[in-house]
Amino acid sequence: MAVATLTINGRTYDVSCDDGQEGHLQKLAEHVDERVRQLADSVGQVGEARLLIMASLLVADELYDAYRQIHLLSEADGGQGAIGGDTAVTLENCAQRIEAIAERLAAH
Repeated sequence: MAVATLTINGRTYDVSCDDGQEGHLQKLAEHVDERVRQLADSVGQVGEARLLIMASLLVADELYDAYRQIHLLSEADGGQGAIGGDTAVTLENCAQRIEAIAERLAAH
């Protein structure tokens, strides 16, 4: 079992993980840290627990939207797994949205 040292909102956390997963966990923590920093910039330091809860909700909202898009793509595809023309356009639009979000996160 490995331990990843993560920094979120200026605090360091040691988190146990499977061997080799440290880098992945670090990237996830960087995403959460960015969301916490964005929140702190907009609402101030309202307490660590509150910032972490708010950031968790924002990340969960992103995940929910991604799942919803996947579900819509699957429905449009008839659940067959083949991507048709309209579905391919929708998928491309989703990819562009994800890239735009990633660029905004990287810019902050």
